[in-house]
Amino acid sequence: MSTSALQVARTGLDAQAERMRIIANNLANVNTTAFQRDRAEFATLAYQTITAAGARSAGDNQYATGLNLGTGVRLTGTGRITSAGSINTTGNNLDLAIEGEGYFQVQRPDGSTGYTRAGNFHRSSEGKLVTTDGMPVMPEIQIPENANAITIGVDGTVSVTVTGQDAASEVGKIELARFVNPAGLQALGNNLYGVTGASGEAQTGPANAEGRGAIRQGALEASNVNVVQELVDMIETQRAYEVNSKMIQATDEMLRNANQQL
Repeated sequence: MSTSALQVARTGLDAQAERMRIIANNLANVNTTAFQRDRAEFATLAYQTITAAGARSAGDNQYATGLNLGTGVRLTGTGRITSAGSINTTGNNLDLAIEGEGYFQVQRPDGSTGYTRAGNFHRSSEGKLVTTDGMPVMPEIQIPENANAITIGVDGTVSVTVTGQDAASEVGKIELARFVNPAGLQALGNNLYGVTGASGEAQTGPANAEGRGAIRQGALEASNVNVVQELVDMIETQRAYEVNSKMIQATDEMLRNANQQL
């Protein structure tokens, strides 16, 4: 039994260490544009059934309760909290925020599509609308070299005013993608997510339509990390880790006492 207690406490230490890593990542990204925080999700390990509830005890009698010994805990996943962060006005006409559901689409270097809510875009040397890492927004938006004003509507329509013309002309439309289960998207790093079987296929189309959010120009979505909540979770995790450490110490003392007596 003592050896089993050591094993159970060890699984507790591992689980809390992994939870602390998740909290650390949340705090590290508190200022990352449109970052969505993760939370640790745990489940019990398999139980050892010594006596099954309802089994015959003596004669016609049955055990009212069983004897089941737990074997510990494990981290089952990192659930991503997809609630939107606050929207901060920047005044930069290429900064875009999504008010509601949806993700911007960008083309990754390998040709696949990545999805992001970070709308801090820029113009490339070729006039394309790209991310900080140079990945073009899809569908491709080409901004003329002589454009002196860029307007992006709530539906994603991109219009520019060029030198020598009074009227604005449309040069493209930014489309958004939404998912049945956005929490099922795979985090790829660089503020990007990828499609998985759990997320479902991307449902693309104009912004501000069919459940997709509106695009707000000159603003960025902030991280949805709540620093106070993360600090509370950190203290809770630290205390849980200490308790499991004390369990190992107590079990070790019990084993030592047993060896001395025997």
